[in-house]
Amino acid sequence: MLSTRISIGRLAKRIGITYRRAMSLEAKTKVKGGAAGDTIKRPLKITPPPEFLEKRLQLWNKLKLEYDSWVAAQTPQPIKITLPDGKIVEGESWKTTPYQVASGISQGLADNTVIAKVNGELWDLDRPFEGDATLQLLKFDDPDGQYVFWHSSAHILGEAMECHYGGHLCYGPPIEGGFYYDMWTEESVSSNDYPALESLFKDIVKEKQPFERLEVSKENLLKMFEYNKFKQRILNEKVTTPTTTIYRCGPLIDLCRGPHVRHTGKIKAFTVTKNSSTYWEGKADAETLQRIYGISFPEPKQLKEWKHFQEEAAKRDHRKIGKDQELFFFHELSPGSCFFLPKGAHIYNTLCEFIRKEYWKRGFQEVVSPNMYNSKLWKVSGHWDHYSENMFSFEVEKEIFALKPMNCPGHCLMFDHRPRSWRELPLRMADFGVLHRNELSGALSGLTRVRRFQQDDAHIFCRPDQACLIKEEIKGCLDFLKFVYGTLGFTFDLKLSTRPDKFLGEIAVWDNAEKQLSEVLEECGQKWELNPGDGAFYGPKIDITIMDALRRPHQCATIQLDFQLPERFGLTYIDDRGERLKPVIVHRAVLGSVERMIAILCESFGGKWPFWLSPRQSIVIPVAPPFDEYAEKVKKQIQEAGFLCDHDLDSGTTMNKKIRNAQLAQYNFIFVVGEKELANDTVNVRTRDNKVHGEQSIEHVIERFNYFKNTYVRDAEETF
Repeated sequence: MLSTRISIGRLAKRIGITYRRAMSLEAKTKVKGGAAGDTIKRPLKITPPPEFLEKRLQLWNKLKLEYDSWVAAQTPQPIKITLPDGKIVEGESWKTTPYQVASGISQGLADNTVIAKVNGELWDLDRPFEGDATLQLLKFDDPDGQYVFWHSSAHILGEAMECHYGGHLCYGPPIEGGFYYDMWTEESVSSNDYPALESLFKDIVKEKQPFERLEVSKENLLKMFEYNKFKQRILNEKVTTPTTTIYRCGPLIDLCRGPHVRHTGKIKAFTVTKNSSTYWEGKADAETLQRIYGISFPEPKQLKEWKHFQEEAAKRDHRKIGKDQELFFFHELSPGSCFFLPKGAHIYNTLCEFIRKEYWKRGFQEVVSPNMYNSKLWKVSGHWDHYSENMFSFEVEKEIFALKPMNCPGHCLMFDHRPRSWRELPLRMADFGVLHRNELSGALSGLTRVRRFQQDDAHIFCRPDQACLIKEEIKGCLDFLKFVYGTLGFTFDLKLSTRPDKFLGEIAVWDNAEKQLSEVLEECGQKWELNPGDGAFYGPKIDITIMDALRRPHQCATIQLDFQLPERFGLTYIDDRGERLKPVIVHRAVLGSVERMIAILCESFGGKWPFWLSPRQSIVIPVAPPFDEYAEKVKKQIQEAGFLCDHDLDSGTTMNKKIRNAQLAQYNFIFVVGEKELANDTVNVRTRDNKVHGEQSIEHVIERFNYFKNTYVRDAEETF
């Protein structure tokens, strides 16, 4: 079986597989660690295959035969299929498919279509129409097309995982930037398994296995998946209808709403990206599962471009930049809570001061509120029922308290601590208070997902009787974020997120709030999208997604309209007729989590901080030790003017080496001083990109630094 002298037992031990799996060697692969040129057969499929595969397939075949017989017994009827341009195509119910319609238009269109949308519902290309319908044909560049493409890819990965590990599949959804599949298996997963999984994936693609859909009774599904306790749980706890759908590709049969691409051959490029362990449904007391992530594309060149992008993104990873530039770190003794070092704290505080200056201009009043509250507060606000699992709670003198995960209930207490007049409204409260959220340890990820953070959080208490003023406040919020994001170099998209399934309050109030927000978005003149069902439980919201320098999306800002909290807290103000009325609250954040924003800025700037935000604004380098004293003097002058300045007085390093070190450390400006500069009270200015501005007076340097700081110039080094 082996083309080398390596024994199966030794090989199994080397690459971390069981002896049984090592005996089923099926594909030739280079293995690191063997002799030069050694080629061995890597284990792909376990032998014998799990019994459940054959039993599952037997029941599928029986049920599929019954379904196909039922479809064949249907009497086709003439139907009309309306295309997006208004053209109508004739067809027959239970016979004509979206793929046939696409082929009738253009075979190229049919081949490049990922999925259909029939009457607004995603629909398999080979699934027959059941009556008159509208039809859209979606490609990979459409968000829905990408979603389906990656969902189908997840099924292929799941098939490969069943063949390779023989474990029990759990969930396998598409996600932003790819997909993953969770599996319960007695074996651990490592990067050593990636080549085998990718080889299996390619074999499945070559077979062009069709994706077949079947609607099955819950009773039969419980039989089909009797071997898998996780699927049993899904069926018993999640499926509330008598029937649900399953999909098959090759030997894989899985619970799935679908739809999918026509066949596995549509997935032309794939790679495993990473693996991790996780808990069943994210519950720390549940079973540990193995999760494998992947990404796929319709064309190999897209995967090549993606890999190049990932290499660039890895260079910009905020965790790497944070370590290299000594900005922050994390410690196991306080997981999810960042330690900001002096230079990181400078960025943090500068961002907060940036927002504070805008608060002053825009009529916000900063407040400071407590960090912990009695659970009674969260029960009044409604958070205890909806969010308590994500809160750090503890007992104090036989009462349950919790650290605040948001500021709004505390601001309600501040509003209510004395009678309020209509003349005070709108009242704009801003708070940089420390927040804590009990994120699962497996979800923690650098600064992007933490347990301790701060927001540029604000709440605007408005009069509901003046809809025009509420609109003006929301317009003001949009103008605020336009300014901030423009300064930071971000473009952004807007979405209106409407009433979720679980919500507080009356539908009529929700409808009115959503109407006001949609009118403001129309008037602001920027393109926006509807995001149905994704609002907060207490009100609709405008979600803002920014795009960084690598064109990656990040959701940071939010604007939420809330009629519920004032009702729950009994908040009132006295109007001009002496009557008590309830205010409306506008929840608003621009940076969002300051921690997360720093992560985004790290990666967007690639560690090349603009001068006004930079933790390394300048450094003085003497040409020789006799000028160290002058270097000290220059450093002191710059610091006294309110700017960051270091010096490098290491006599064991050459001047050119010092300059190069300063450039690599991303100092915006490098001041070289020698005999001439000492005589003229000047510095010789150059930048981290080696642009030389020449000899400049200290006064001029400070003048330019003030300009850069006050105008938030992003390319200060170019315009000295």
